[in-house]
Amino acid sequence: MEEWSYAYGIGRADGIQLVGEDVDGFLDVHVETAQELPAGTSVMYIPSDVILSSNRAIAEFGRLEEAESLLQANGVENEMREFYLMLKILVELEKGEESPYYHYFNGLPRFFANGPSMTPFCYRCIPPFAAKLCQKERVKLNHVAFGCKSRVQFLSEKTRGDSLLWEWAFQIVYTRSFEAPDGSGDLCLYPIGDMFNHATEANVAYEYDEAGNCYVQTTTDVAAGPLTMTYSDPTNPSYLLARYGFLDESSPASFCKLGVDWHITDELIHMGYSTSTLLFYKDTGEVSEQVWDVLLYKYLGEEDVGRQQEFYQAHMSGDYETKQSYHEGYYEQTREKLLEHIDDILGELDGLSQKSAYGGAVAGDDHPRLPLILRHNDFVRATFMAVRGYYFPGEPYEEPSGSFSLSSKNAFFT
Repeated sequence: MEEWSYAYGIGRADGIQLVGEDVDGFLDVHVETAQELPAGTSVMYIPSDVILSSNRAIAEFGRLEEAESLLQANGVENEMREFYLMLKILVELEKGEESPYYHYFNGLPRFFANGPSMTPFCYRCIPPFAAKLCQKERVKLNHVAFGCKSRVQFLSEKTRGDSLLWEWAFQIVYTRSFEAPDGSGDLCLYPIGDMFNHATEANVAYEYDEAGNCYVQTTTDVAAGPLTMTYSDPTNPSYLLARYGFLDESSPASFCKLGVDWHITDELIHMGYSTSTLLFYKDTGEVSEQVWDVLLYKYLGEEDVGRQQEFYQAHMSGDYETKQSYHEGYYEQTREKLLEHIDDILGELDGLSQKSAYGGAVAGDDHPRLPLILRHNDFVRATFMAVRGYYFPGEPYEEPSGSFSLSSKNAFFT
């Protein structure tokens, strides 16, 4: 692939190298620098005509109205860019060695550990919120790829019938493409430039020149070592697992996941709360202010709806003093509710880990994603234990015995 990249004009600064690393028995190739770099250094150059683009794919193929209608009917109308970029990959794959991307594609992964690649057993080994995210990605695979195969007549009958090929093209798009930095909304694959790993504290980013060529530039002073980008919200490691198939152990927090549908009310939405604001901080053990608000709101709803509405109105009107008086008056109750839900999830995670470990022992080779799933569960567990230790010092956690529910609707945080 290195010879191919040079042949097609992809440039790298001195000291920029591709490094292979074993991760759970599979090769991960990423970009590192062998020397210190100041902020603003161009570390890689990808010519415009080498970039694979959803906008160019649409211009090349035209709008496929029948396929687009099907995507809309299946509720994945927001995946149009991914669909057309996937078609571009499939068209190039049909060309075989005649495609300018042959050697690039040949060097890309065949194994994936994200949601679409997981088995039903995998889904049963992760917490409900994470499982829901993984299954949502699987639904995208079913609708964006498998559901539209027969609607793309310019592909050969052999390609239209090759589900494994469609799945691979889908995975490449969903794990390696990025939105162009020029504000066009274009979705792009940057050959070789797609090998920067994710990190919470990223140190490089894509930039375009006026001709549409892509430069990868450092955003801060960088020491010798990995060059990284931020793929998505670093406080949601479960999404990174579901979408990309890795665990970001540098994540500073984990969602206190009020994303289970039966816990969301219109009033909570109006109050401005979402899973992205309800955080447990891994390193300090603290929780975001919004967690306390939602816990109190829930408690008041169970005990005194009238007082719940007073709290709601105080929040919506910015009456901080009234809100604070509620928090002070009900601190022990909300604290007890926090502990209850922490222990519920810790118990569930312990059960899931037991199940995962058993599955790995019985059929380890059949479940190669289990090591990643176990690390994800351990990360979430460590975060919840940190919160427990911060707010409830001296109160030991006793691991429950017996079996555990895998999808309890009583679980407030999942």
